[in-house]
Amino acid sequence: MVHIRDVWVNWFEGEENGYNVCSFIEWRPEDRIEILDQAILVKVSEDLFTYIENDMAELPDRLLLAVHNQSYLRKNMSRIQLDYCFIATDGNRTIAIDTMGYKTPIRKSRLTPRQERMVQELLMQNELETFVFEEKVETKGYHILSPKPEEMIGLTRKERQLKQLLYMALDQLYTTGHDAEVRYWYTEWAPQEYESIQIMDRDEAWEGLFSAVSRGWTSQHYSLCEAMVKGQSFLEKLWELEQGESVK
Repeated sequence: MVHIRDVWVNWFEGEENGYNVCSFIEWRPEDRIEILDQAILVKVSEDLFTYIENDMAELPDRLLLAVHNQSYLRKNMSRIQLDYCFIATDGNRTIAIDTMGYKTPIRKSRLTPRQERMVQELLMQNELETFVFEEKVETKGYHILSPKPEEMIGLTRKERQLKQLLYMALDQLYTTGHDAEVRYWYTEWAPQEYESIQIMDRDEAWEGLFSAVSRGWTSQHYSLCEAMVKGQSFLEKLWELEQGESVK
């Protein structure tokens, strides 16, 4: 068994998509950083790594058995044993996982660049068993509240958060918005298409708007998001929180 000492982790809890597990360069001063006094390192196949990184389904029993009680959290002067916590690598990518006692990857964290280099050095120095899937896993599905990775490529942490907030507003619009309201927001996005939008039915207008905003992130996305969340207390609170975080 191979272990790493003094691992800094910035847990992102309940994230099923790897793009929301922020890299070290995107960590914020207000993030809560913890230190793993000791963490077991395991090598996994590429498809198992992708599964761990981008899902919250149950982990293979053999992997859980291998990492059981092998990692410790340092808290003040105490050393707390963790049930199923480990660092996984496929030889290129690296991620830290804590199941919080369950069988699913509840908490995920990237590593610091120094610790990633250490993982590579340990791989060269040690011959590790590679954990693989023993059963075929179904391809993960994406939807508006769990966007496709390609819709987040190239975006900063703040932009990803705001885009997902915009998607939440669009989802609510689809659920509760009247025909005229859907056409209104599509016109706000594409005023030059006013005449054609006015003869669209509700679903056609919503699909057109969603398709348009799914590409990238611009100042136009920002303005639309800001406008759509106004008057919706829960979404407004999320907007304000993200604005507050970005200026700290």
